[in-house]
Amino acid sequence: MNKISLLVLSCFMATLSLAQTKKITLEDGVLQQNRTFRADKLLGFQWIPTTNQYIYFGDSGRKLMTASTSNATASELISLADLNKALGTDLKSFFGIEFKDANTMVVSSGTKQFEYNTTTKTGKSIVEFSETAENQTFDPNHENVAFTEKNNLYYLDKNRKKIAITNETNEAIVSGQFFARNEFGIEKGIFWSPKAANIAFYQKDQTEVADYPILDINETPGKLENIKYPMIGQKSEKPRVGIYNLASGKTVFIKPRGNADDYLTNLSWTPDEKFVLIAELNRGQNDMSLNVYDAQTGAYVRTITNEKNPRWVEPEHAAFFPNPKSNNFVWFSEKDGFQNLCYYSIDGKLIKQLTANKFPAREILAANPAGTEIYFMATGENPTNMLAYKVDLKGKQTLITKDQGTHTVAVSTDGNWIFDEYSNHTTPSKSLMYDKAGKATTLLVSKNKYEGYEMGTAEIKTIKSADSTTDLWTRLIKPSNFDPNKKYPVMVYVYGGPHAQMITNSYLDGANLWMYWMAEQGYLVFTVDNRGSDNRGFAFESVIHGRLGVNEIADQMKGVDYLKSLPYVDGNRLAIHGWSYGGFMTTSIMLRQPDAFKVGVAGGPVTDWKYYEVMYGERYMDTPAENQKGFDEASTLNYVKDLKGKLLLIHGTSDDVVVMQNNFMLVKKFIEAGKQVDFFPYPMHKHNVTGKDRVHLMKKVLDYIIDNNK
Repeated sequence: MNKISLLVLSCFMATLSLAQTKKITLEDGVLQQNRTFRADKLLGFQWIPTTNQYIYFGDSGRKLMTASTSNATASELISLADLNKALGTDLKSFFGIEFKDANTMVVSSGTKQFEYNTTTKTGKSIVEFSETAENQTFDPNHENVAFTEKNNLYYLDKNRKKIAITNETNEAIVSGQFFARNEFGIEKGIFWSPKAANIAFYQKDQTEVADYPILDINETPGKLENIKYPMIGQKSEKPRVGIYNLASGKTVFIKPRGNADDYLTNLSWTPDEKFVLIAELNRGQNDMSLNVYDAQTGAYVRTITNEKNPRWVEPEHAAFFPNPKSNNFVWFSEKDGFQNLCYYSIDGKLIKQLTANKFPAREILAANPAGTEIYFMATGENPTNMLAYKVDLKGKQTLITKDQGTHTVAVSTDGNWIFDEYSNHTTPSKSLMYDKAGKATTLLVSKNKYEGYEMGTAEIKTIKSADSTTDLWTRLIKPSNFDPNKKYPVMVYVYGGPHAQMITNSYLDGANLWMYWMAEQGYLVFTVDNRGSDNRGFAFESVIHGRLGVNEIADQMKGVDYLKSLPYVDGNRLAIHGWSYGGFMTTSIMLRQPDAFKVGVAGGPVTDWKYYEVMYGERYMDTPAENQKGFDEASTLNYVKDLKGKLLLIHGTSDDVVVMQNNFMLVKKFIEAGKQVDFFPYPMHKHNVTGKDRVHLMKKVLDYIIDNNK
């Protein structure tokens, strides 16, 4: 081959190489992880009731596909265009549809709801709500519908007559909505009885709860909007549970049996509609009683079980009734240190502790029709996994999902089939169908959407915590051109608080795609799940009680020690970033371990726990009157004079979760101490900066680190 041919070939290969290697932009890293780069899945998977058929979204969400366990070859059930034509709607996706029965879909569009018959290919409007209606909740038969308007609760009967259940003129008395600021697993405030004869509902009296001002800058002049925000140690909500009988039009109320501001949580109906179960938790959150009440009179009947713990008790799951013909139920208990399943009779007898795992059960999925097997999710022995199990009423437990990873599972209504979709460290996504014998059929394997991009790698390991015995999981992301002979700066991403786990056995290992972008800028990106974080059991999580920030910081410093032990880490160029609890951790570490990090960026931080809300804050810190030493120790305001590195504080000006008073007070203390820090607000954003503005946020965060960590 002559020189000209070699030159041409060389240029061609170079051009081909460039064409094959693409770069992920920061905008991609922020916005496209679950769009452009989303793995191929059976999106919107749903079993069609009482059949072996299922549906999912196809053709980028423009078609509703259907298949069956006997024939996995999918066919089009209906296109989005045809559905819109049949209903006279302008739906942009199938998101939110659900099947009422084997032939009927329920579809929402704005203030209207429709039914569409998949056999006759016809649709009809079933209800139209007012513009002010919220929290629409249909009964189990999808005939009557309850909803809220402002602070009151109503329902529409079969003839669509509007009937008021409450008529409170005091807007601080709110019915039919969540209460306790969504703690204790509370996501709604309306609970239809199984046969739709009654509606139970939460009611909260916020009259004595302090107003907190949020500034709306979109009006001229700016306008203050007050929210009810119960701060630690101050007046809180007073809850009740109402039970409304549709036939009589009468309501009975259940109040806490202890103090007026105790929590009434995890409400459930017995299948025969005779009783309501409520987990009452004292305000101190260390004494929980699962109580039974008469649904007709609201009278207390008995206590099924009581749990006490000097740290905290946290009910998060309502009683689960596996058999619609029996009042026997399954209850989550953490008495033995891990969330396990216990089987009780309604008269208070513990029939059987069904599981005794040294790892937490997380969610009950379903039961088989006979009510003899319960399907549930749990981590298994590796806490980064999320696996599916079943257990029978004698306590025989079986692992369903055979692959390590993070699984999403749906059980067919006959209990004979299980749809499983999962990812892990090496698998972007895989969709399987298990039969009753546990044999799996592969439905879909996703290709790697990152193929052809410059993409670093994540290394998952464990290190010892500050107690020298407990394993902590770590994730270290390296750039695609990593050179072990170079010295790299590091960005530590931290959350560190309860109810969150940063490292999972999923594709990208729980990381955000922007972290891989940051790695391509010549950084290592490191995370450690310290003690206090999720999915490790009560002892691991509750070590934080009364002293938020102490053991978490000690474990993060073990992470720093590990980083500095690596020959390719520049220990003088460490940066740290976190949001919310991670913002608290970032500011705490920058101030209490001032020599550890050169740069910190804290978003939406709690700076002093006395400014946080009652339900979460008192669980972990008690009240200032009970634990002033702990509050003083945890307050970042007390360490401002020790700041050495560069610190950027960020806050959404409409934050109703971690109110902006936290950051303002910290900035005030820095000014008084003569310390220079940087501050950036995101006007009119709440606790999280969302939408396209999030690109601006992450550019602000990462540019600040890169510019100041030289």
